[in-house]
Amino acid sequence: MNNKVAVYRKEHFNAAHRLNNPIWDEATNQKVFGKCNNANYHGHNYELIVKVVGVPDEHTGYVIDLKYLSDLIDDNVLKRFDHKNLNLDTAEFKNVNPSAENISIVIYNILRAKIDTHLELQIRLYETERNFVEYPVS
Repeated sequence: MNNKVAVYRKEHFNAAHRLNNPIWDEATNQKVFGKCNNANYHGHNYELIVKVVGVPDEHTGYVIDLKYLSDLIDDNVLKRFDHKNLNLDTAEFKNVNPSAENISIVIYNILRAKIDTHLELQIRLYETERNFVEYPVS
């Protein structure tokens, strides 16, 4: 019997960014990215949902200890990105456009390296109440 269970941890962080492709001229960047290309940056109140899927451990009943997951997200994501300008303050986005899609991939890769490989991992990142991304897609 497959007793896989999905557990979720929801977190929040604030960050500024600018969507801009440096190989394009200003008119093209403005046409493609619009307000998101503001030269003075703009910010979002991101909602992050980390989903971990696995079979509960026979001794603890946990798929993953949610306190451990919370600390992992805090230490490796929130402390790195919260109240930062993603373009200027983070190594991860020095050469990567910090779109919601790319932010979710970066967060996934950071956490994937810290979570047992027998557990499935998915990131859902809300940039606004109505706009969100998931990575990976099943």
